[in-house]
Amino acid sequence: MVNRRDSRRVMVGSVAVGGGAPVSVQTMLNCPPENIPANIAAAQAACASGCDILRIAVPRAENAALIYEIKNNCTAAVVADIHFDYKIALECVAAGVDKIRINPGNIGDDEHVKAVALACANKDVPIRVGVNAGSLEKSVLAKYGGITAQAMADSAMYHVGLLRKFDFEDIIISLKASDTPLTVEAYELCAEQCDYPLHLGVTEAGTLQSGLIKSSAAMGYLLMRGIGDTLRFSLTDNPVREVEAGISLLKSLGMRSGGPVLKSCPTCGRCKIKLIELAAEVERRLVGCKKDITVAAMGCVVNGPGEAGEADIGFFGGDGCGVIIKNGERLRTVPEDKLVDELMIEINRF
Repeated sequence: MVNRRDSRRVMVGSVAVGGGAPVSVQTMLNCPPENIPANIAAAQAACASGCDILRIAVPRAENAALIYEIKNNCTAAVVADIHFDYKIALECVAAGVDKIRINPGNIGDDEHVKAVALACANKDVPIRVGVNAGSLEKSVLAKYGGITAQAMADSAMYHVGLLRKFDFEDIIISLKASDTPLTVEAYELCAEQCDYPLHLGVTEAGTLQSGLIKSSAAMGYLLMRGIGDTLRFSLTDNPVREVEAGISLLKSLGMRSGGPVLKSCPTCGRCKIKLIELAAEVERRLVGCKKDITVAAMGCVVNGPGEAGEADIGFFGGDGCGVIIKNGERLRTVPEDKLVDELMIEINRF
């Protein structure tokens, strides 16, 4: 059991973040904000995959209309991503957004910050202070001689201070870099300095494979240390892949349950079935399954029977065939080309 860091609770719509609430999974839509049908379709796909919080870019005030459409067509809480123009933040609050992502130091003088803080406070809209390593203040860079973890933590607390000046405390913090060790150290430092909820992520993580590795290394380590209240995999890919990755990470750490878990062996020279293709097909067919079961796809008779027997349902391979096992009981031997079909029949009977 992981001992979670004590943090205050912030409500993002109906989603609790921090204060011991389950770690929530986020993604960001990548459709042009003017294309409302495309954004609705993308939002619904993300929600169907288990997304808790959706972020959308709002580059212009008129794009705030997208907030209403997304909120009325999916179940996730909606976050508006805003840079530089405080008036856009005010429009998004008026449109019913659940959270604002903005850096107070980038929206002008104190009066602008005050206007946003008061508008958010009046509507119970939290603000995420999002610090990225590539956009730190010149004064912070000069103090530390460049980008460091402490520079990132100082930048975050500077922006938090701008909001606290107007008694605003519904704050979530992120400190993202594309460098994994730097990201980890920045979050560790910030976790020691405050009790605000932390949004985890590695920015500019890359394409699916490289991004999964970098992000999992950073976020998995932090989560196991009890640091982190909500997360996003920032991948150059479909937002659904980000949601799936987040859920998979949390399941692997025992921080989320529900839905199937697939385990499969890496294969070896003893395997006499096409397990790689079969396991991929099982994974594909389990998409959308809500049953809380463990499914095993094992390659041969050495470890396969025992490991498949430990799962709720599964199979292990023979010579061009496989044996279906359910709750430790061997049900039947079937040809290789029928293995997945027969497995799914038994899964559907659960």
